[in-house]
Amino acid sequence: MESVGFTRMEDGTRAEYAFLEGLWNDHRQGRLAGDVLAMLETLEGPKLGYQIDRYQHSLQSASRTLRDGKDEEAVVCALLHDIGDTLAPDNHGDLAAAILRPYVSEANHWIVKHHGVFQGYYYWHHLGGDRDTRERYRGHPQFEACAEFCSRYDQNCFDPAYDTLPLAKFAPMVQRIFARAPRGYD
Repeated sequence: MESVGFTRMEDGTRAEYAFLEGLWNDHRQGRLAGDVLAMLETLEGPKLGYQIDRYQHSLQSASRTLRDGKDEEAVVCALLHDIGDTLAPDNHGDLAAAILRPYVSEANHWIVKHHGVFQGYYYWHHLGGDRDTRERYRGHPQFEACAEFCSRYDQNCFDPAYDTLPLAKFAPMVQRIFARAPRGYD
């Protein structure tokens, strides 16, 4: 079969959908990690007033996470935590978490999703906001882990003198994480 015979999804057969699923899985397997890395590379360029750009910030976050001995999933989450900055600047954590969700633990998904609010602890008070907004999540099982992520692997990752590892160090990790069978969720 080269293509399905239907033009409306409700008319598809089990055989046609099995055919499509195979093609989609092959396509996804061959492209997903590369597309995610390309999205990360869109952060390269403007420093927006910082001493390094958001791409270097992401690499520095992953470098620190790796050097602290965190597992590969945590390293990839650190690398990709800000990939939503370009397309969703006002809810970038939601976008990054949505991309990662099928391939990472619920704990890491939660950390990526909420890191923006936890990061606000370090600067929102300077802009007239409430630095303690993260307190609404106090008691959540990932509260301390998210606070630690922001303290150790996010707010301090703007250092142009830090020995940041190159993307080539992390690309195989990204490939492995996105090669996982996607987990189901509600």
